[in-house]
Amino acid sequence: MTDSPSTRAEAESETGTHSRLLPALVYAALSTAIVSSLGMLLVPTISREMGVTVSTAQWMLTINLLVGAIATPIMGRLSDGPHKKRLLIVSLLIILAGSIVAALAPNFTVFLIGRAMQGLTYGIVPVTISLARRYLPAGKVTFGISSLSVTVATGIGIGYPLTGILAGLFDFRFAFGFAALFVVSAIVVVIRAVPAGPDANAPRNAFDFGGALLLGIGLGAVLVAVSEGPNWGWNSLPTISFFAGAAVALAAWVVVELRSSHPLINLRVLRNGEVLLANGTAIGIGAAMYMGFSIASLIAQAPASTGYGIALPVFWAGFVMLPLSVGSFSSNRIIHALSGRIRMTTLLPLGAAVVTASTIFLWVAHNELWEILLGMLLFGVGIGTTYAAMPGLIARSVEAEELGSAVSFNQVLRTVGGSFGSAISGAVLAAHLAADQHPTAQGIDLSLAISAIVCAVVFAALAINLFGPGRRRTLARLPVVQA
Repeated sequence: MTDSPSTRAEAESETGTHSRLLPALVYAALSTAIVSSLGMLLVPTISREMGVTVSTAQWMLTINLLVGAIATPIMGRLSDGPHKKRLLIVSLLIILAGSIVAALAPNFTVFLIGRAMQGLTYGIVPVTISLARRYLPAGKVTFGISSLSVTVATGIGIGYPLTGILAGLFDFRFAFGFAALFVVSAIVVVIRAVPAGPDANAPRNAFDFGGALLLGIGLGAVLVAVSEGPNWGWNSLPTISFFAGAAVALAAWVVVELRSSHPLINLRVLRNGEVLLANGTAIGIGAAMYMGFSIASLIAQAPASTGYGIALPVFWAGFVMLPLSVGSFSSNRIIHALSGRIRMTTLLPLGAAVVTASTIFLWVAHNELWEILLGMLLFGVGIGTTYAAMPGLIARSVEAEELGSAVSFNQVLRTVGGSFGSAISGAVLAAHLAADQHPTAQGIDLSLAISAIVCAVVFAALAINLFGPGRRRTLARLPVVQA
């Protein structure tokens, strides 16, 4: 029996929707990643234009990541519900408003408000992953998730040169204004390509407000303590109070989540050692990535009188991150081509090894432009490989119905790691300022050393897992991902 014309039309429409969906989701995630990258390159510019120190200007990164760390689990939890498309559009509208506020800010305080609103960019990836899992054909889901996972690194590599060009030709306000137009285009793409209406198959569970509040308080307190510790003193009452408050809030959050039937984050998944390893990797690599990016940006623009600065104008400084985008995009394409023959979990420690090599290289060699460019290229290859392969390590140890929560939590921890990396680098630089308010060479070296050590620890853990006896027991049930 042949299909009716209406049935064929519906099938063709559904096929067309599927073919447009992944490019639309990648574009939305890439656009917001580019927006989030605006702050890193502009730290010296904002410091100069708004009359604050470089260490204070680092808060434009920290507050952005802090909001992202809090918003990501909330957005990930909401994306499991029926209103995925509405959530994505509302989030993009808030990011759009934040871009406009940052562009028009009369002072640094208002500018920080805009940067905080832009922090929702880090929650976009889990939402797009949820949409991909719901609407993509089964054979394309894994490739879609891996492609969306690397958009952060690719977007930063594109956003840096774009920011440098716009800020160099015009000013930082124009760069944020252009970001607003970029987000508008993403909203239009999402409206046209993402299936409309509520997801009829999604559960309608009560939102865990208590868990969200406790997690936000805990993460916020930790980041404030780390960021302000050098100014207050590590043994001062405010620093100790914030650390203690964070410990209490996070401990209470764990209790609440374990007792909740519909928690913000399913912590029970963490009982699996493989998932713990993947999440530890996400925190470590995320921290190292943002420390490396922010320091490389400072080195590129710092005056030669600092002893380490390359003294590039902002127009050219952005191009030091272009190799990062090339490396991350290329590695994701290579993994896609090899995924039918090589298990992604085998590629995870390989990617971590490349990231470790790049951070060590930048630690010992960062005074010449070619050294920064080579370091960023290696960084991009390693990050692209690691982020694309991360879902493989989780998928081999988690039941299918828990995969969405586990992958979303992994995205959360990347953002949390980035928040800590930004806060730690800001604290180190604040403790090592020269008379001209530029970080000293010692501060730069120490930040890069911390980044390299963190990566080395992550790589060692992954290598032990790869060659340990547990791998032989799980290898048989680990699927080979088909592109």
